[in-house]
Amino acid sequence: MIAFLIRRLGQALVVMFVISLLSFSIQDELGDPLRELVGQSVSEETRQQLRDELGLNDPFLTQYWRFLKKAVRGDLGTSYFFKRPALDVILDKLPATIDLVIGATFWILLFSVPVGVFAAIRPNHWFSKLAMGLSIIGISIPVFLTAIFLIYLFSVELGWMPSYGRGETAILFGDWETALLTADGLKHLVLPSISLASVILPLFVRMIRSEMMEVLESEYIKFAWAKGLKRRRIWFLHAFKNTLLPVITVGGVQIGIMVAYTILTETVFQWPGMGFMFLEAINRVDTPLIVAYLIVVGLIFVIVNTIVDIIYGLVNPTVKLIGKK
Repeated sequence: MIAFLIRRLGQALVVMFVISLLSFSIQDELGDPLRELVGQSVSEETRQQLRDELGLNDPFLTQYWRFLKKAVRGDLGTSYFFKRPALDVILDKLPATIDLVIGATFWILLFSVPVGVFAAIRPNHWFSKLAMGLSIIGISIPVFLTAIFLIYLFSVELGWMPSYGRGETAILFGDWETALLTADGLKHLVLPSISLASVILPLFVRMIRSEMMEVLESEYIKFAWAKGLKRRRIWFLHAFKNTLLPVITVGGVQIGIMVAYTILTETVFQWPGMGFMFLEAINRVDTPLIVAYLIVVGLIFVIVNTIVDIIYGLVNPTVKLIGKK
């Protein structure tokens, strides 16, 4: 396990280096940050002086090396708009995004497992056919349309749910602000989390169904039937356990993707998370904040995938044996 973690750490460092290089290289294509800092009324001479002071006229490799030396110390630059370290701004917005991802993950686990398993066990049942049909629709509809529809139905027409904002929050562990511990916060979380889950949920349902149907046709399952084991034992202990292996692998990647999908969801619901902040940073050409966001999201992907690999090894011990050969 130690050798595995060391190997993954080396791979993570390489991946983060590539992400930081790509993120830093696109900042010149986003626009001129001086336009947002000083406006249009400043003379060209003053603009050039400010560019020299900010190091924007230095060669690319010089700028990147300066950025990299600061990044390894946790300094990802200072936001032009907030006048604060970009990493601090992101960390302030991170709890709201984490709440949203946790809420979406809850809905995905709540519905995908029972629906996917039932559709595999009873593929010709009317509910299974309905679930597969709805899953196709769910995959096809963009997340922002789902969000708008939910707002129209449950907020505008029925008036059951709030249409924007995060609601009341509570402080956890000293400075971590969460909406998961208050009734008002949970009420505000329902529609955004369902909207975010609508993108990934159909994929999980179809994946669990297809994987479990394949496992149910395997020889050891037929042998279990021949031994006269109970149906539930065969379905959930033997079949579903082996169905989890690819689901865990893909699921970890999808959780990372949900962080990226929060951009649209947070924008529609005015949810004060990292995604909403990222779009505002693009509009303001706040390049340090944009680069810092991309690096933080990349780091989240790396961490999630490392955790998924560890869980995969615990669920399927043969993976460790393969790695030792």
